[in-house]
Amino acid sequence: MTFSTATTTMSQSRAPLAGFTAQLVLLAILAITVGLSAWAWFAGVVFGAVLCGLLKVALQRAGMSTIGWANAVTLGRAVLAGGVTAMIVGSDASPLIIAAVAAVALAMDGVDGQVARRTGTTSSLGARFDMEVDAFLILVLSAAAAIEYGWWALAIGAFRYLFVAASWALPWMNAALPPKFSRKVVAAQQGVMLAVVVSGVLPTAFAVFALAVALAGLTWSFGRDIVWLYQSSRVRHLARSRWSAPRAHALAAR
Repeated sequence: MTFSTATTTMSQSRAPLAGFTAQLVLLAILAITVGLSAWAWFAGVVFGAVLCGLLKVALQRAGMSTIGWANAVTLGRAVLAGGVTAMIVGSDASPLIIAAVAAVALAMDGVDGQVARRTGTTSSLGARFDMEVDAFLILVLSAAAAIEYGWWALAIGAFRYLFVAASWALPWMNAALPPKFSRKVVAAQQGVMLAVVVSGVLPTAFAVFALAVALAGLTWSFGRDIVWLYQSSRVRHLARSRWSAPRAHALAAR
């Protein structure tokens, strides 16, 4: 089966509105089936509004006239993440239902990338969109786990946001990281373990152990990347110093 590289979905202006509409429809379905509190509705609606507002701005900045099939899949994953958020905030949904919806969103993670490669529509916006959806879903799942097993588990979801916040104060952390398969494995591990823990199928001791393993893997992955970024920044600084010193001497000798 092949896809045309020209295959696109709705226009830039319609995609965010369609995403917000889909979020409202999902919330309505959840309200009928599992029940949603007023706070759950509020969380879901705010999530959908912020998501689609940011998507509209991102599309405009990227100069994209259409959203594309791959980004449409990612938008679908984001809508499911909004549903998970609403159920965790306040609903009568069983942990298994919450974990099942989260599992579908996590399983679709590989779909948008495949679609983008098959249609030749890979983009930096698509990669960032995909990453942000994953990060937020993991944050929400870690918050659900933290409520049950201790607030230390929230560090699993907060790690990435703390990394971003640190990069604002430390510019050397903004450098591009080399691709690492292990980084993808660790990221996938977080989602799977959190979904299993949130489902409630594990005894408390096993759930705590799974969360500890997930947090340890994440700490190792981020720690390795931070060390690499710091060492690379020192190498670049040394290279600039060696290049600028002879040039300064040459200018002074004129």
